[in-house]
Amino acid sequence: MSANIQRLNQRLARAQPSATYQIIDRVAQRRAQGASIISLCAGEPDFDTPQHIREAAIQAIENGHTRYTQVAGVRSLREAVAAKFRNENGLDVTWQDTLICNGGKQVIHNALAATLNEGDQVIVPAPYWVSYPEMVELCGAEVKIVTCDASSGFKLTPAALAAAITAHTRWLILNSPSNPTGAVYSREELQALAQVLLAHPHVLILADDIYEHLIFDAQAFFTLAQVEPRLAPRVLTMNGVSKAYAMTGWRIGFATGPRWLLEAMEKLQGQQTSGACAISQQAALAALAGPKDFLHTSRTAFQSRRDLMVALLNATPGLSCVSPAGAFYVFASCAGLIGRTSAGGRALHSDEDVALALLDEADVAVVHGSAFGLGPYLRIAYALDDESLRKACEAIRQFCNALR
Repeated sequence: MSANIQRLNQRLARAQPSATYQIIDRVAQRRAQGASIISLCAGEPDFDTPQHIREAAIQAIENGHTRYTQVAGVRSLREAVAAKFRNENGLDVTWQDTLICNGGKQVIHNALAATLNEGDQVIVPAPYWVSYPEMVELCGAEVKIVTCDASSGFKLTPAALAAAITAHTRWLILNSPSNPTGAVYSREELQALAQVLLAHPHVLILADDIYEHLIFDAQAFFTLAQVEPRLAPRVLTMNGVSKAYAMTGWRIGFATGPRWLLEAMEKLQGQQTSGACAISQQAALAALAGPKDFLHTSRTAFQSRRDLMVALLNATPGLSCVSPAGAFYVFASCAGLIGRTSAGGRALHSDEDVALALLDEADVAVVHGSAFGLGPYLRIAYALDDESLRKACEAIRQFCNALR
């Protein structure tokens, strides 16, 4: 076949595949070969979608909700989303200030694709979710990484933000609670960042709040447009049902923000995927409008698992971690393992080497922190039952004890 026929879009050719899904693919290959792998790499709750939500989806099929919907989403769901933003986040919005998308990822990509041009810059604090930089570059803009290490609690500081902003800055992406670190911004920290942003009215802000309901130790959640209403005209607040209601496969994300931006995102979506799945929209409506017991149940379980994982990992030679304030990840330093050799003979020059060796020799799958912009760390997801987590940590401990 002619090489010319196989020519790809240059931006796509430069893009990197998701490191998380690369590890998931390796897990699938190992399992197909008969290996028993404990996977601590997937960013999704292990719980079933609550029963009343599943029943709502079945009823939606029976009631004939199986056709196209409006691109921006059915009005009943948009009204429920607006009510969620008003009641839970203190944002003064109506259903017309909302947009429903095919997952939270589409919300983010739509926003970037609708607004970025060549020469624009997007500030992305690191560690970051692996898709942020790739999305920015696929949209033809430049990623400006701002490293936020353990000394700042893996959070962006006002000084670092101010130093990163230029005349070309188009967006700041702010994720709280954070994937991969679990870091959560307090009201005071958001207020301090807001003061910097108020001085730069050309900068849009994308608040990725997808882990909002997974905050521990009775801490309160705050989002930027809530803390500083003067920023609301240039903040896109993104959320969804995937993490909070164990609905990752239902693919429903939503957002609120300035109408000019939502209209541009809707226009793009209309030519891209059209509206989200009609049945999933009815399920999401049941989630947002129905009982909220599941939120407390899952948060309590994840906090218990967090405490278990932090204790076990900190007792493992060569690993150390702080207790994350939210989400369901531990971001563990593996600096103490670098430069050593595994029992299987693999030289551990990087955190990626450590992650691959753990998969191949300990049958435990984690994701290397450098994929999220900061090494040497391991992102370890604790979205599994206690027995599996204990078994995984014991395998990791044995692997570390056997290093030469």
